[in-house]
Amino acid sequence: MNPSLARLQPYPFERLRALLAGAQPPANLSPIAMYIGEPRHTPPSFILEAITANLSTLGAYPLTLGVQPLRQAIADWLTRRFRLPPNAVDPETMVLPVNGTREALFAAAQAITDRSAQPLMVMPNPFYQIYEGAALLAGAEPWFMGNDKQHTDLPDLDGVPPEVWNRCQLLFLCSPGNPTGAVASIDYLKRALELADRYDFIVASDECYSEIYLDESNPPPGLLQAALAAGHSRFERCLIFHSLSKRSSVPGLRSGFVAGDPAVIKPFLLYRTYHGCAMPVHTQLASIPAWNDDQHVIENRSLYRQKFAKVLPILRSVMEVEAPDASFYLWPKVKDDERFTRGLFETQNVTVLPGSYIARESNGVNPGRGRVRISLVANVPECEEAAQRIRAFVANG
Repeated sequence: MNPSLARLQPYPFERLRALLAGAQPPANLSPIAMYIGEPRHTPPSFILEAITANLSTLGAYPLTLGVQPLRQAIADWLTRRFRLPPNAVDPETMVLPVNGTREALFAAAQAITDRSAQPLMVMPNPFYQIYEGAALLAGAEPWFMGNDKQHTDLPDLDGVPPEVWNRCQLLFLCSPGNPTGAVASIDYLKRALELADRYDFIVASDECYSEIYLDESNPPPGLLQAALAAGHSRFERCLIFHSLSKRSSVPGLRSGFVAGDPAVIKPFLLYRTYHGCAMPVHTQLASIPAWNDDQHVIENRSLYRQKFAKVLPILRSVMEVEAPDASFYLWPKVKDDERFTRGLFETQNVTVLPGSYIARESNGVNPGRGRVRISLVANVPECEEAAQRIRAFVANG
């Protein structure tokens, strides 16, 4: 067996199940799950109709490259959403459909890593655990960044020592961030690309929360915008990862894409051809109208704004919590994240995630300890009910 398997830590939800084992929540309170980032809004009907209308394609193997109309729809969406120049994104060489960002983030690390060079992969902390697992199974060492000196929730790029950058082969960024919801500015992303140019590594920007934001007039910027601003006309050293899961509330569709530097996309396509992970044709054909339509995404955002408007006034009366810049997470401070999580479940039948489970100890500190992640993925009434139960739990604590 691959010896690196022994270095993988239990997934956060496995640890959560162990933490809650034996707990008996009140039977008179319906369960409300707020621990996982799984959108539960009703999926757009036109996506479901497109799936069923194309089930006859199950009789054919899909191409790893994907169908051209899907790649064109993705290129058009990127151009529209991030205000890129016409034809800046070539759907033939810069876009690759994938089965969701999780699968693609993991696979990209395997394809990019040169094991002979003592590789490092630099990543945020707290973070999406796939980054760490991808690094370890690719034969690289994860290196966790701390927050910047202004105490924002963005990783401190300039706090990474030169000797770490010298060994870095892949920098994982997540904007909007999971779990903090922090948004990287164009200048911040340009700084990441300056470092990538100087030290010869690739920037992998996980942008799967980019369409969940509170200010309709101020959408989060993306790495491709920063690349063009930095003079990377071919998106050199850039890979971005997007998905329909959050954008269109279809996490089970497993539909996303990778886009960026064609010099990286080409060998990544070769890797994926051998990997055998082509997106089913009916999924591809259902994804085309999803990327082509923006109205359902605006409506989706409206629901999240309603939740924040309902939940935050309730919680602020008993705990330190702020609205994120984007995403659907809250990241409040608590005294003991594990004790809080188990107590809340036992008394209120609401499940959240201990922050320490999605972070790693670095320099003697786990930056997730003393926080919990609350996912506002349930419907508006359920989120309001959950907030009232959390307030009651804290008030009685």
